[in-house]
This record gives sequence, C-alpha cells and structure tokens, in this order.
Amino acid sequence: MREGQFIKQNLDRWEEYQHETEDPDEVAKRFTYLVDDLSYAKTFYPHGNTVRYINGIAANIYLSIYKNKKEKKQRLITFWTTELPLVIRKHHRILLFTFLFFISFVLIGVFSAYNDQTFARSVLGDEYVDMTERNIANGDPFGVYKNGNSAVMFLLIAFNNIKVAFLCYSMGIFAGIGTLYFLFKNGVMVGVFEYMFFHHNVGFQSVLVVFVHGTLELSAIVIAGSAGLIMGNSLLFPGTYTRVQSLQLAAKDSVKIIVSLVPIFVVAAFFEGFVTRHTEMPIWLSLTILLSSASFVTWYFVVYPVRVKRLKG
Repeated sequence: MREGQFIKQNLDRWEEYQHETEDPDEVAKRFTYLVDDLSYAKTFYPHGNTVRYINGIAANIYLSIYKNKKEKKQRLITFWTTELPLVIRKHHRILLFTFLFFISFVLIGVFSAYNDQTFARSVLGDEYVDMTERNIANGDPFGVYKNGNSAVMFLLIAFNNIKVAFLCYSMGIFAGIGTLYFLFKNGVMVGVFEYMFFHHNVGFQSVLVVFVHGTLELSAIVIAGSAGLIMGNSLLFPGTYTRVQSLQLAAKDSVKIIVSLVPIFVVAAFFEGFVTRHTEMPIWLSLTILLSSASFVTWYFVVYPVRVKRLKG
C-alpha cells in the first residue's frame, strides 16, 4: 500500500484520536491501534512524515495516561486535605446536633444513676459493677484494662469499635431513629460508667485513665452517628430531590465520613490496648494524650473544614 493511500485510509481515525476522552477503555484501544499503525509505517515508510505524525499522537495519549495515573496517586492526598473536609463542612449542623444529642444522653445516664443506685447494674450488668467495686476496694479501680495481651486487645478492640461505628451509621437508614437509639444507649452507658467512678471518689482519675483512649473513641461514635443522621435527614427532608436521589447523595457523603473514622478507631484501640493499662502514668502524660486527641478532633472536624470551605469560596 502506498503511503498516500495509507494516510487517506486512516486520517479520519487519527484526527478523532486527537480529541481527549475520559473513557479508559477507549484510551487503551486508541493507543493499541496507534502502536500498530506506527509499526506498519516504520516498516514501509521509515523516512516519511507519517511516522512522526502517528508518533506525536501516540505520545500525547501516553502523556495523558501518565497524567491520569499521577492524579490517581494525588487523589488519596486530596481526599483527606480537601474532599473530606468539604463534606464535613457541608454537614456541620448535623454534626453539632449529634454532639448535643449525645451529651444530653450522657447527662440522662448520670442523672438516672444519681437518683437510682441500682440503675448502674441494669445498664452495665451486675458482674461488671461487682468487678469494678472490688477493684476500687483493692486500690486498683482500672485493673480491667491490665488484663489480657496488649496486641490481642488492640486487634479485638479495633475490630469491635469499627463494627460499632458501622452499625451506628447503618441504623440511620431507618429515618435516623435507629442511630438516635444507638447514641442514646451508648450515651447513657457512658454517663452511668463515669458516675460510678465519681460516686466512689475516683472520678478525676477515671477521666485521666479512661479518656486516654475514650476521647478518640467517643468522638468517633458521635461522628459515626452524624453520618447515620445525614442518611436519615435525606429521607425525611429530600428537598427538591426524590427520596431515592436524596438518599444516594447522602450515602455518598456519609460513607466518606465513616471511612475517615477507621484510622481514628485504630489509634484509639492502640491507646486502649497498649497505653491505658499503665494506669499509674504521670498526670502530665495522660493530659497530653487526652488534650492532643481532643485538639485533633476539634481541628480536623470543626476548624479545618471551615478554613477549606473559605479558601474554596
């Protein structure tokens, strides 16, 4: 085949290949065809302009593939630095309401335990209360955290915390009622748990010990609850969307929030498995961990999203 006929036969296709496409299968197909065309041209028209022309188109497609790969690598960074903070900022009001709900439920637990000394047993169970009271009497109120192998505890706690968070989130599909019940149950439990220690005059010590891991753990439960309420809110108040469309959009946002909690739960489990067991640690060290955890959660989930939104206009 003469070079002119070869060009005439394929020119329309080559011109089409110069228009970018987002379809990766189409990009791969174009690149494969161009490699074949380039091999043919180099074989039969090694000194013609056709070789340079096809090579130029193939080079552009190759660069576009490389560029897309680079963007995919950067995607992980932009997810944490931009995409997720913008999603959190979008739902800040629900996050605030979830926090207020949880604090209210904790106070209900404290008030109930204060007015009924048997309430703690109905919530925490007789066995746990008896064990805790024995530990307090023996001068080791937080001895429960010293039991078991640290590594095994870390894995079990991390798995359990993630499971609890996903359960709290998934219950939001029931118009948010399931998530609220889950928050209520856990909030009351926390209130009763803390009241029990304050009632035995080791409340301040319980904060220093338990909240080494509890700060991240409870913050993540609240955030998981907000993700569930985002789904529930989308069903109750779909706005201009159909309920299905509203739920799809809410699910996309809430899943991103849930994913962000996995590393937080892992760190919380590490603290509970390896650090909390050292109940005699210096107060300054306990406060440093506690305040650092609280500062991180406040900064990343409250302050930073506002800054990102402001920068993005």
